[in-house]
Parts: sequence; C-alpha cells; structure tokens
Amino acid sequence: MTTNVRIGRNVHTDELRSYANLANAGYRHARVNHGAMEYAYYDYRLAETVTVNGIENFWRHLKCSINGTHTSVSAKHLNSYVKEFEYRFNRRNRPETMLPKLLSTFRPLSAE
Repeated sequence: MTTNVRIGRNVHTDELRSYANLANAGYRHARVNHGAMEYAYYDYRLAETVTVNGIENFWRHLKCSINGTHTSVSAKHLNSYVKEFEYRFNRRNRPETMLPKLLSTFRPLSAE
C-alpha cells in the first residue's frame, strides 16, 4: 500500500479483515460497517466524514460497462481498460474536457 498511499494518511475502508492492520502500519484508518447498515459517518478523530461510496460507485460503473458494452475484458488488457475507464469516470461531469486533454498528451505532428 505504501507505493500508492503515504504513511500517516487517512484511509477509509469497509470491514474486510485484510484492512485490520492499517492502523498498525501507520495509517489513520476508519471503517464503514456495512453489516450494521452504516454507509457514512462523521469521525471526530479524523475530523472528516468517513465513506467508501465514491470507490464503490466507480467499481459498480466499471462492472456495468464491462458487462454491458464489452461483455468481457482479458486479464492481459484489464489494467489498460481500467485506466481508460478511470479517465472517463473522473471527467464524467465535464465531458467537454475529455478530448482536449487527451489530444494534449500527443506531441504535435511534423509538417512533412
């Protein structure tokens, strides 16, 4: 996890047991207990609302996209597909920014 999240940062998860040692690893860990019908709460220790709704929304849309549009994605190309979906998902409320941002990543064509 330290590759993507700095030690000392807040990490919000559900009650999955594999997350149990995050606090011992140096993260400020808060859990949402879905089993108790808990989906968001204010954590005074972290001084913020704890929720995992954003990432759960992303995964739901990704799965629906794979099942509805593509029907399947090979393991070989899954990472590329998720990165593309992440790009579109993060710009879903401002689609007019997608094409200019995408085109700006390519170098200009030569005049030959």
